[in-house]
Amino acid sequence: MFPLTARVRHARAALGSLKWRITLGTVAGLALGISVITALLVHRAEVDTLAAQRQRELGEAVRTASVLSRRVVDLQRALQAAASQLDPATLADEKRLGEYVRNQPVLRAMLTNVFVATAEGKVRVFFDADGIRPPDLRLGDRDYFRRTVAERRPIVSEGLPGRVSGDPVVVFTYPLQTGDGVFGVLGGALRLANRDLVADVADRHEGDTEALFIVTDARGGILAHPDRSRLLQTLVSEPRFATAYADWVAGGNAIEPSGLRLSQPGEVVSAAGVAGPDWMVWRVLPERELLAPLRAARHQALGWAAGLIVLVSLVTVALVNWLLAPLAQLERRAGRLFDIAQDPRQGWPEAPGEIGRLAAVLRQASVERAALERRTSEVMRKLESVMAAAPVGIAFTRARCFEVVSTEMCRMFGRTERELLGQPAQIIFASNEDYLALGPRVAEAFRTGQPYVGEWQMLRADGERFWAQLRGRPVDDGGDGGGTIWSINDVSREVAARDLLEWSATHDPLTGLANREAFEPRLSRLFEMLPHSIPAELIVVDLDHFKPINDAAGHAAGDAMLKEVAAAITACVRANDMVVRTGGDEFAVLLERCSHRAALRIAEAIQGAITRIALPWEGHALRVGASLGVASLGTEMSSPAAWLQAADVACYAAKAAGRGAVKAAQRSALRLVGLADPAAG
Repeated sequence: MFPLTARVRHARAALGSLKWRITLGTVAGLALGISVITALLVHRAEVDTLAAQRQRELGEAVRTASVLSRRVVDLQRALQAAASQLDPATLADEKRLGEYVRNQPVLRAMLTNVFVATAEGKVRVFFDADGIRPPDLRLGDRDYFRRTVAERRPIVSEGLPGRVSGDPVVVFTYPLQTGDGVFGVLGGALRLANRDLVADVADRHEGDTEALFIVTDARGGILAHPDRSRLLQTLVSEPRFATAYADWVAGGNAIEPSGLRLSQPGEVVSAAGVAGPDWMVWRVLPERELLAPLRAARHQALGWAAGLIVLVSLVTVALVNWLLAPLAQLERRAGRLFDIAQDPRQGWPEAPGEIGRLAAVLRQASVERAALERRTSEVMRKLESVMAAAPVGIAFTRARCFEVVSTEMCRMFGRTERELLGQPAQIIFASNEDYLALGPRVAEAFRTGQPYVGEWQMLRADGERFWAQLRGRPVDDGGDGGGTIWSINDVSREVAARDLLEWSATHDPLTGLANREAFEPRLSRLFEMLPHSIPAELIVVDLDHFKPINDAAGHAAGDAMLKEVAAAITACVRANDMVVRTGGDEFAVLLERCSHRAALRIAEAIQGAITRIALPWEGHALRVGASLGVASLGTEMSSPAAWLQAADVACYAAKAAGRGAVKAAQRSALRLVGLADPAAG
């Protein structure tokens, strides 16, 4: 017997060997595969079974609802036929009324009781199992009775206690009317405890062990239930429908004759609306009853699978032991593969077959690896010397990590060589999105045999951002597997100067607003997109009383006022709208995807904002006004200049009207600039 510690060491060594890992991996994969496939097949069968049962249950609910709907229609037709035989004279004559009821065998057979009442609700005759009698009974306070008289149409009541018997009933009514209006009501009740309406419909499903069939009205009041004591209660009291009923109520109590599938944990629930009386048919069947055979089959299948796994495991262990027995010697030599003191040509086993060929391959790989490492070490030493003297940042990356960095690069990023080596190149980028976008561009450049050149925002160690130009080239033509050489230049000043030049070309230096050089191309683009660029609006703003400010307070005051006006206009428009200083004290606003009505509101807001400006200047408050013209983009316009001229005409009209106003371009104004057909005005 081995001591316990020796057995543990032996077990650990066995589990660490290749053959045992292969064996255990094969067995584990086989066990997992068989178990998963078995579980998936059984689960799929369960899902399909539940889906088929849900469809069948939904069909049964729809069929039942259809049957109940036809029966209600038959009852209403019977009431209609019987009502057609009644007139006010018969209603007033008790003897004739009794004779009339005796001559309605179909109606008496279909309903638990039959009654005829006046329009005021006094029952003139009443028939039930005890015979025909004129009871002292009034129905005028019943909601269904009042609705029958008021709406002059048949009504089916909700479930309610009968006024004569006190039992739960549903009442069917039909108005008796002439050309002068309703003179009475013919009706009858079905006693729900006797299940007169749904008895055979419900019974045909009672073979299901735990199936439950319920009929409710539109508010969830129970009209039919196997337990008579639950009649007239709400469906919320039935725990097997709690979740399904809550979902139905949340969905607006939809009465859907085509059926509804409703969720209920552990149950298959279906419902369908009964057209006419707005009832709901509910059916529920427990999932466990449906899935019991499949779950038993799953246990049996898993048992067979476990047996198969054990058998295959034993065979696999024996086969792997036999096939991998000669690997022990090769394993010992391979363990010294990276031993620099070991001659790469010595110590490899001589063996026939695959083991011998594997040993030969490993020996050759060991020789080539040693030679490659010598060449790589020599190249890296030379590269480090070059990089130490380079005036630009240089880096060598492999697998997107730094392996070599120059002194200048460390200085540029404020990091030491130790802080960069081995780190992902992502740490020097200002944003992760930029880093992710760089990869595809570099790959495309290398694919075409070109070096990559691009400008990106970089990040120093202290958090400062700067612009750098990256130049990259793969070490060899085989892609980035051998690594990439990068040169990095700080081009922040060049980028800032270029951006300032580009901004100055399209913006007014005083107000910071767009100028005509930016405005006119955007107008032209809208015309090129016609008619898809409609709706669009153009507002022209001309300041009132601005010249006196320049004359009296000087140009510095005028410039300050123009800045205030620019800020006021910008505050009244959307972020994507263009505000332009077209020259002097004139401005324009381009509103894309904006209706004419909204443009007028914006123009009014701009006019008000400018009027409210009070610029403090040398002890005084300087003020200006504004006149605005608004013109809509239309397909009849010939050019951007015509659109701008239409807005100018409207602005002139605002000034002519006394200034401080907003005017929209009219058809007459459009004719002045050649935009409308005079014959169409």
